[in-house]
Amino acid sequence: MACTLLEFCRFQDITTVRDFLFPQLREEKKNPDNLSSWENEDWGSWEEGENKPPEEEEVPSKAPSSFWLQDCVLSLSPTNDLMVIAHEQKAVFLAPKWKADGKGKEEMQYEVVWSGSLNVEDNEFISSALCIPLASQKRSSTGRPDWTCIVVGFTSGYVRFYTETGVLLLAQLLNEDPILQLKCRTYEIPRHLGVTEQHEEMTILYPSALVTIDGFSLFQSLRACRNQVARAAASGNENAQPPPLAYKKWGLQDVDSIVDHASVGVMALSPFDQMKTASVLGGFNASIKSSPPTMSQYITVGSNPFTGFFFALEGSTQPLLSHVALAVASKLTSALFSAASGWLGWKSKHEEEPQQKQKPKVEPATPLAVRFGLPDSRRHGESISLSPCNTLAAVTDDYGRVILLDVGRGVAIRMWKGYRDAQIGWMQIVEDLHERESERSHYSPFGSVQGPCRVAQFLVIYAPRRGILEVWSTQQGPRVGAFNVGKHCRLLYPGYKIMGLNNVTSQGWQPQTFQICLIDPVSGNVRTVNIPFHLALSDKKCERAKDLHLVKKLRTLLKAKSPNHERLEADIKEILLDIKYPATKKQALENILASGRIPLSSLTCITQALMDSLQSQELECVDESLLVLCQHKLKLLHLYESVQKITSATTETSSSPSTKELAQLLRLEEGELIQLQTLIRNYRQEHTKSGVRFAEDEEGALPVKTFLEYLECEQDSITVKKASDDENIALGSFFFWKCLHGECSTQEMCQTLESAGFSPQLLLSLLLKVWLSKEKEMTENAQSLCCLHSMLSLLSNMKVAIDQSWDLQSVSPWWQHMRTACIQSSSNGAALLSAHVGHSVATSITSAMAEKKFPKSLQDDDVESMTDSWEALSLDTEYWKLLLKQLEDCLILQTLLQCKGVRKTARISSLQVEPLGRLSVKKLLEGGKGGVADTVAKWVFKQDISPDLLKAARDKRDSLHVQESGEVSSAVAILETAGESTSDEQVLELLSLVYQHFPCSLDLDVLHAHCCWEYVVQWNKDPEEAQFLLQSVDHLKRIGNAHVQFGLSLMMWSTFIIKRFSSSAYLIDKVGKAPKDRLCRRDVGMSDTSMTSFLGSCSDLLQIMMEADVSSEEMLAPVLEVEDSWMAVEGPESIVELALEQKHIHYPLVEHQYVLSVIMYAIMNFSLKSVKPLSLFDSKGKNAFFKDLTSIQLLPSGEMDPSLVSLRQQFLMKVISAAVQAQFQTQITVKSEEAMAEVPGNRVDWPALAVDLASHLQVSEDTLRRHYVCELYNHGFDHLAVEAILQVLDKEVLASQLLVICGQRLAHALLHTQTKEGMELLARLPPTLCTWVKAMDPQDLQNTDVPIPTTAKMVDKVVELLPENNGQYNLALNLIEAVEAMSAL
Repeated sequence: MACTLLEFCRFQDITTVRDFLFPQLREEKKNPDNLSSWENEDWGSWEEGENKPPEEEEVPSKAPSSFWLQDCVLSLSPTNDLMVIAHEQKAVFLAPKWKADGKGKEEMQYEVVWSGSLNVEDNEFISSALCIPLASQKRSSTGRPDWTCIVVGFTSGYVRFYTETGVLLLAQLLNEDPILQLKCRTYEIPRHLGVTEQHEEMTILYPSALVTIDGFSLFQSLRACRNQVARAAASGNENAQPPPLAYKKWGLQDVDSIVDHASVGVMALSPFDQMKTASVLGGFNASIKSSPPTMSQYITVGSNPFTGFFFALEGSTQPLLSHVALAVASKLTSALFSAASGWLGWKSKHEEEPQQKQKPKVEPATPLAVRFGLPDSRRHGESISLSPCNTLAAVTDDYGRVILLDVGRGVAIRMWKGYRDAQIGWMQIVEDLHERESERSHYSPFGSVQGPCRVAQFLVIYAPRRGILEVWSTQQGPRVGAFNVGKHCRLLYPGYKIMGLNNVTSQGWQPQTFQICLIDPVSGNVRTVNIPFHLALSDKKCERAKDLHLVKKLRTLLKAKSPNHERLEADIKEILLDIKYPATKKQALENILASGRIPLSSLTCITQALMDSLQSQELECVDESLLVLCQHKLKLLHLYESVQKITSATTETSSSPSTKELAQLLRLEEGELIQLQTLIRNYRQEHTKSGVRFAEDEEGALPVKTFLEYLECEQDSITVKKASDDENIALGSFFFWKCLHGECSTQEMCQTLESAGFSPQLLLSLLLKVWLSKEKEMTENAQSLCCLHSMLSLLSNMKVAIDQSWDLQSVSPWWQHMRTACIQSSSNGAALLSAHVGHSVATSITSAMAEKKFPKSLQDDDVESMTDSWEALSLDTEYWKLLLKQLEDCLILQTLLQCKGVRKTARISSLQVEPLGRLSVKKLLEGGKGGVADTVAKWVFKQDISPDLLKAARDKRDSLHVQESGEVSSAVAILETAGESTSDEQVLELLSLVYQHFPCSLDLDVLHAHCCWEYVVQWNKDPEEAQFLLQSVDHLKRIGNAHVQFGLSLMMWSTFIIKRFSSSAYLIDKVGKAPKDRLCRRDVGMSDTSMTSFLGSCSDLLQIMMEADVSSEEMLAPVLEVEDSWMAVEGPESIVELALEQKHIHYPLVEHQYVLSVIMYAIMNFSLKSVKPLSLFDSKGKNAFFKDLTSIQLLPSGEMDPSLVSLRQQFLMKVISAAVQAQFQTQITVKSEEAMAEVPGNRVDWPALAVDLASHLQVSEDTLRRHYVCELYNHGFDHLAVEAILQVLDKEVLASQLLVICGQRLAHALLHTQTKEGMELLARLPPTLCTWVKAMDPQDLQNTDVPIPTTAKMVDKVVELLPENNGQYNLALNLIEAVEAMSAL
């Protein structure tokens, strides 16, 4: 096992972090056409609520966008619960969340939890950051992280502490110089008694000072600050003070410059080191204390010296807690406290005062001189990283060197060159005691190892210039791992764990922490290094390393091209026997068996040689698991060899059985067998789905490598591992493919598999998987049925196949297993054939068992008769008969689903192209009572079958009275032509046959209900397909039972219609006219033409609902029945059952909604303007709209406001005028009948509908009728107007209105044509009539091309309608004379 690079998390979208921190690197997304369209207009309001980082001005960038992470300040919590990425004044906090990737697999991904600017002053920038997890104080979670504190250092000298959500907890100014580095050390349990216990602390490095903060004081202060923030957020007015921080401040002297530092911790000198140090410093007469002093050691890197060592004696100076009392007594609301009089605030950065009035007082530093160092005047140190055990440190410099220091002695012990800009980290690996093996010279039980666990230190170096990550064993060890990771990564090494633990709490639950991590901004993943402990051991003394070398050599041999098998076998044996450790030997054997390059004979010899070697050793020294593995693999290899011999043996294939022989074998009549064969043959032609194929299926071959992967041994039995169906099919094909084709001995194969330890149930499962998956191949050859019968008989006669205690009145688990496989299979043809074979074999076994239960003295006839009676009483036989009926029904239904009808239109929706799934008996049984009808409804939708065709097929089925054999033969004829695009007559025949098999499930009302629901469901997926909703309403109209019709219409309205209908109403009312296409798509989700059709369907739906509600009182609710063979169906309630459970509606409310739907339909259909549909109703009427139709709402009653009635009348008159105008325009353009049929609303009699609405809107119906007559005459439809006059009540008023139209026609004929004869006639007219004609405006006429004789008839009609005492009667008489005179011209 070697080093590995493991990914433990990834960024959800790291580009958003980069764009926020480096706005100049943001990639602009521009429209290539620079054109606006309706898709990107008026959509901006939808994006206002999104949480986005603040926008920044874009600045031209010179740096490549891939190296941006190198310029950032990074910190990741050791518990991987928070990451901080900062640059200049901005920072982003990220937390890992479980997310699903593109393949649906759950993985950890970092997502942004907070982003913003952290600076308080304009000229300060972020220079360092730490994420410190704080331990929980709860008893239930002792030792676990409670929350994570973010510590940020600034160039202004401030250090600030934040919560995970960016809330400021504490801000303190310890020095006025920029902060260079923040580091932390947490508690670790000492590994040995002589090791000094280290306390927690946080260190802050300044250019000339070093501040150390006690970890316990920091932990308590941060907890108090966080609690104060929580209380302040709840009450808003608390001012309690947390305890001050205890810190020390050292002024580092005798150093030119400092870049980085490391705090080694408290160290105690040994007596010898104490005397040596005293002698060096004090000379011969130096005095020596009785106890060695304790010192805190600090190491710095920079220049002059290159590395400096500082020692601070413990107890030499007290922690600086000055002005604590003054800080507590202060009245400053910013809570001034701490030893440096720093500022403590609990407000977020947005609530802080923009400018501090005065800087806090900074305490002076205690001088601390450098004791010694490593001088190197030409080089400058860049970073230092302390090992986890505090004994070693790695230093990098500007010359590309990595130097390994011995911290205790202060000397360099190793140097690496050529690592410019290197980033370093440490990995401490603890030995797993369970993996330590005992020496082979004596016996010791595995796992019981004495002695403490060993610890190894590894140095990890990332060289960004070369894009390589290396792992080195320290101190003088070799390189044990190297990875190519790219040149843009960042290596993070926190060097601490959880703060707040002690020697008691740290011994409990250990959280999952990491030591180093590598962040790749290009791929967005975060990885860590996994290092096995054994890599730290010396190669010369470690047998494990030797074994790994042999395993590596073995893998190289296995990958060699065109090897010499004999030579290869010898080399593999030698390597395998040289390996010492059993676990490694087991791994090597598995690699050998998994190789596809070694022949079977060599595998057997190698495994046998290893087993012989193990058996020759003493029993105590042999690993039992390895020995068992060899035995099992050898057993499987022998089995593979035996199966190959059986399948490769050449046997004479018997001829195909005759029809009579096959009928006797399946216990069928010859006629039944012929019909069955014909059905299967034609069904096979329909079957377009190609089964899963393997390259070796044709010969039934399977590589030995795959064979060993699929099987495993358990004591004396062999089982199949949990594998996919394809793998099971491949294994079953290896055993039974040639047996099913009669190419090898069936009996010999069964005996071999049984003796090997296969259970009959497993073999039966494999056999059925092969048969059902190879439907096309297995059903082509009649010989396969005989082979399946023989194979099934042999398997059934095995010892443990059928329980000996099974009797005829109970269900056999053996046969139930086979029936279950047939029920679950979607290969209906193969399942039906296998069910016939199973029924035949089961009947034979049942008959044999029945004969044993009778005395031998009975006569043959009696025995035969009694045997028949036993067969009839066998419970399994009844289940077989039921299954055969179900499979036959499913086969016929599947044939229908594969039938393609003739489409009425060439246009096909994308929803209709999706293929239908394959059927199985299980699917139908789990589909509920409506499963069959739902399946047929999906086929009706896909093929766009006409509702008339469904009814015609039902009528044809009712008229047919033929025998069952005739039905089957007709089915055969239908199936022969169903594969191609069939005609309506052929679809009619096939539908009729399906109706015969499902007379109850496919009741016409049930089928129409499911078709209605299927169409409306598909319309809801794509509302642009308006014809789907029209088809749905058409099916709804054809439902005969009013109870089903009512419930289904109510379900459609509440589930799919009401939401879009209300959106349409509000849109039209807001616009005040028929809206344009863009607005319709935006608010309703469909185009304007589709919306027009939708509103028409809404009015039809509400009208059907009202009619069904009235009719349901006069008829009984239907009783839903199921065929006898499908009584066991279970599953969700069918659409019809749900429809029958619907509540009664409030009829006036539905009528009220219906009026609005017609009004909206008219507005959209005729593109009316200046109309707001909701303004036609009062407040009660408006409030009642879009409510639940089953609820009781307050509706308008009594007399309506006259102004509102006037508005309604004007609207209805507009509708009538628009309808007549549309009819006139259609006549002018001379559209074809087909074109007229496609125009929405041509089938609607709008004038009659407007008159019908008048009764609901309290508008005079006679006024609308008169207006309709006038519009007809105005557009020249005189013949229609004469019929419409019969419905008018006040004919005198109508005559006065028509008289005006007559005058307009006469004025157009006399004044606008201005012929000589016309002028002469005008001069001869009576003065009164002449004046009246000149006052008429013929421009109001819509049709001026009306012949004079037609106008004469109109004048006669006016005279007929006017009473003689009317003032205009004489004028009408004069008109008659004038029109007659004009006709004579």
